[in-house]
Amino acid sequence: MAARAVIHRNAPLRPGVGFQRGVTNGVFSAKAGFPLGAMPFAASVVIVLGSPKAELAQPRALIGGHLVSTFIGLLIVKLLGPGPWTAAFAVGLAMVAMHLTGTFHPPAGIDPLVVVVKDMSWGFLVAPIGIGPVLLALFAYAWHKLVARGANRSDTWPARWW
Repeated sequence: MAARAVIHRNAPLRPGVGFQRGVTNGVFSAKAGFPLGAMPFAASVVIVLGSPKAELAQPRALIGGHLVSTFIGLLIVKLLGPGPWTAAFAVGLAMVAMHLTGTFHPPAGIDPLVVVVKDMSWGFLVAPIGIGPVLLALFAYAWHKLVARGANRSDTWPARWW
């Protein structure tokens, strides 16, 4: 018997909801002074805590992905200057670099965009990018060892540290 595809009745609304959330995040960031650079870390938290067995949730991808992507963004903005095409180029180049270094972490893909659009300094590579993922990795380790036991007992994190 052939399987029949089921489409949820709200499926056509999902792209609009995603767009609305993006606009809301941008407005929230601008009006509240919330740093746009924190957005990738929110997505990293969801991946590391919600999908602990995934390759992109491991410390190498989490830490390395943010460092590699931000470095690429900084290099490109310093060489070519800020701008929308420069940002797009930096994001694409960061994706390739993450794949080549084995550090692919999708939330880190927005780091070069933030770096180029905001014309960040090299200090951004140290704080928050260097420190943030390390703190998140330590938090995730504690979370999975102390809190997420019980139903998630088999979800050990990390599968490997590097």
